[in-house]
Amino acid sequence: MAAKAPRRAASCERLAMSGLAEVERQIARACAEAGRARAAVTLIAVSKTFEADGISPVLQAGQRVFGENRVQEARAKWPALTAAYPGVELHLIGPLQSNKAKEAVALFDAIHSVDRPSLCQALAKEIAAQSRAVELFVQLNTGEEPQKAGVAPADADGFIKACRDSYGLTIAGLMCIPPVDQAPAPHFALTAKIAARNGLSKLSMGMSADFAVAIAFGATHVRVGSAIFGHR
Repeated sequence: MAAKAPRRAASCERLAMSGLAEVERQIARACAEAGRARAAVTLIAVSKTFEADGISPVLQAGQRVFGENRVQEARAKWPALTAAYPGVELHLIGPLQSNKAKEAVALFDAIHSVDRPSLCQALAKEIAAQSRAVELFVQLNTGEEPQKAGVAPADADGFIKACRDSYGLTIAGLMCIPPVDQAPAPHFALTAKIAARNGLSKLSMGMSADFAVAIAFGATHVRVGSAIFGHR
């Protein structure tokens, strides 16, 4: 049994490194096809549910931007990793409870799930108290799915204005997760349109199955997990 563990770890390491390399190739190809520079797209390696030993090979390969869904999980594993690998940038891509805003602002460099006034108020308070420049994305619910968080497209302009005028938040861009049973392109196009008319330059769009499409529609951040780390 003892001999199997190192072999299994080595296999996971090869999988992660080959997955990262393939995703990088696909991003470069999608950027070239869209007439965009590769540097215009940030790859967020979604490491949620993976332990530190599964993330380390990707860090060793040079990846430095990672996404997590939960504050508690990130707090448990990332302080040691960031100490070992300088330059890590952490993005919260999952829902955020207002009572976790203090921890989120302390831990994350970017938050992609700004979607309601109570959270805006909590984030504004903590960003000021901690003097941290956290990059903020408003999450859209482009499919208006009742089970999914996010601002409805019809309410997006007003919400973005309130973020700025009522709460003093600097919004960097928009994030969306299209419905799984619909073509993603119309959702990416709608998100890009809303961003443009609100003067927002960053678009967090696209995951393992559709990031090439998202890049064609202007994504500046793609959130890729299983294509790098394998299935959970």
